[in-house]
Amino acid sequence: MLKQLHEVLETMRLPNGAYIASPSKDYSYVWIRDVVYTVLPYLTTNCTRYQKAYHALLDLFRKYEWKIDIHTKKKPIYLYEYIHARYRKDLTEIDEPWGHAQNDAIGAFLWGAAQGVRQGKPVLRDEKDREILQKLVRYLGCVEYWDHADNGMWEENMEVHASSVGACVAGMKAVRLLVDVPDELIHKGENTLQLLLPRESVTKETDLALLSLIYPYQVVDRQMAHRILVKVTGKLARTYGCIRYQGDQYYNGGSEAEWCFGFPWLGLCYSVLGNAAKREKYWNKTKKILTEDGRIPELYIGGTDQPNGNTPLAWAVSMVSLLQKHMPEEALVGAE
Repeated sequence: MLKQLHEVLETMRLPNGAYIASPSKDYSYVWIRDVVYTVLPYLTTNCTRYQKAYHALLDLFRKYEWKIDIHTKKKPIYLYEYIHARYRKDLTEIDEPWGHAQNDAIGAFLWGAAQGVRQGKPVLRDEKDREILQKLVRYLGCVEYWDHADNGMWEENMEVHASSVGACVAGMKAVRLLVDVPDELIHKGENTLQLLLPRESVTKETDLALLSLIYPYQVVDRQMAHRILVKVTGKLARTYGCIRYQGDQYYNGGSEAEWCFGFPWLGLCYSVLGNAAKREKYWNKTKKILTEDGRIPELYIGGTDQPNGNTPLAWAVSMVSLLQKHMPEEALVGAE
């Protein structure tokens, strides 16, 4: 099945090394965050998919370096001034209004680039790439990510999101061996997390995005990880996956949409915590929503048994692949 999932991901891989989120009409674009999650299965393999994806994103940042330079000194005011969250296939900006204030995407990129370097992958091609990492750190410092209302992982309402702050903390910690990261930039983010968690924000008691603080970032302690998981599993888990948060209106057909990557994501979180029984529980739930062709949808429309048109979703395919890699061989019987 890993080969099949890889082949599905290949259909969304672009010649420049980046990935579109989905071949659907609405999602046939490149999101920074989605690329980071999509290539995680390749982090510990010998293939070049991982570094080539980061080279594509680094080229994107080089193209818009002038914008980054401005906002290492002056906070963005309008959404279009932020580093954009999504791009055309040729990695150029899209000229339409969008919730581009997504600090977590920049934190995710920094974290992922550093993980690649740690695995011995040639993510950084030259000193210019390292300079880009340094400027992104300064960008997050300039926007004061620890106290900054952004659009968050779901690109929606502007408020301080724990998942965004946590991604930035993880990114800062990961790259401090590669570039200069003042301790203060990390400590301010950690202080915000202490105040916010286990909430996602002032308006959201819990949110699926909080799982990122456990996997892949591992920026919370074991006790807080358990508190987050109790909230997510108790309030957000459904039949086909997890709702993102209570009251979510996206593809709401009478109830909140159920996101398919919720189950493998929970399995990965429990794997990080060494809970084999819970990891297997969510692997079994994942198997029930696996399609024969591995084309895992984004979500099931709320109140229905119908997936939406964003099928396959690269991020979801990646999560299933990652969880399968975490499973012992005996647990994979019947998954082929």
